[in-house]
Amino acid sequence: MTTVLERVRSGRQAAGERWRDMPRWVRWAVLVAVIVFFYALPNKEFYQYLGPIPTTGSNFTQVLFTVSIYVLLAVGLNIVVGFAGLLDLGYFGFFAVGAYTVAVLTSPGSDLKTLWPWLLAVPFAIGLTMISGVMLGTPTLRLRGDYLAIVTLGFAEMIRIAAVSSEFLKGQRGFNQIPHPPGEYADGRPVFGVLDARPYYWLVLTLIILVVIGVRNLERSRVGRAWVSIREDEDAAQLMGVPTFKFKLWAFAAGAAIAGLAGALFAGKQNFVNSQNFELLNSIIILAAVIFGGSGNIVGAIVGGGLVAYMIERFRGIELFGIELYEYRFLFFGLVLVIMMIFRPEGLIPNRRRAAEFKDRRKEVTVGE
Repeated sequence: MTTVLERVRSGRQAAGERWRDMPRWVRWAVLVAVIVFFYALPNKEFYQYLGPIPTTGSNFTQVLFTVSIYVLLAVGLNIVVGFAGLLDLGYFGFFAVGAYTVAVLTSPGSDLKTLWPWLLAVPFAIGLTMISGVMLGTPTLRLRGDYLAIVTLGFAEMIRIAAVSSEFLKGQRGFNQIPHPPGEYADGRPVFGVLDARPYYWLVLTLIILVVIGVRNLERSRVGRAWVSIREDEDAAQLMGVPTFKFKLWAFAAGAAIAGLAGALFAGKQNFVNSQNFELLNSIIILAAVIFGGSGNIVGAIVGGGLVAYMIERFRGIELFGIELYEYRFLFFGLVLVIMMIFRPEGLIPNRRRAAEFKDRRKEVTVGE
């Protein structure tokens, strides 16, 4: 069994080296082809030829929108967990802040009665989630490990309880008639309507590309190098003159901003927001998606977020021996995670540095045996 796993790992390593050795134009051509594929994916004329990939128990374009939201959240959480090495169990709380900000500013049911258009409310949602990230991080980022995880978990629960019990946030009644993103076709029909989820998916996909470009530039900058040094050894980074607290705060703010953007997009699509949309389980799923895909790797976070969201929805409408498999979706999801952590703890597409660390640890275990 060990020999087989070693062969698989060596094969993947060789594939990664071949990819890096390819001419630049070939890699760009492959990247463009992948992007075109995902833009074409929600069209029935295209996905009907993809065999079992389209979901049967739910609208496939709606599933794609949900998957794209999870991918955006995974990219944001990867900054906090993957780059800076901060264990955040309450990341979905920032998503709730972004969604509720849009709802409060735009819905006729809001006590503010501001009735802003969706597009005007989005920057305020992003700004407020960044501020909430700074407010959460300022008193807590001197903590590490499990202690930081407990604090962030408490933050997410505070947001959820406030949403349930606050009259201002309407509890389970929630906010309705949240406006959709702007835009009209030539015949006057709105681009972002109620029935067709494709424009929302294309909007989120476009924003994912822009966010990934921005995060990629951050990763390669002085800020990204500071995050990596904090993740590897915070004490050593501080001794070398890295202002660790400031860069950890930047990681929290950047991750929160992306979550706020995702929340604003979700509110604009759903047209309705209430407290049941923001359960703690979602924070755990997003964190699992980042680890599953490969913490510290942007591509890994994208793959992890997409696969996790898709796996959960894929069981809807499937029966086996009269049993609805969707009821046991988290059981299957948990089994997949356990198997992954045993045989590939670094994730599907790991960061090269983290993959090397796991390889060294395996050698140490082998020598110890």
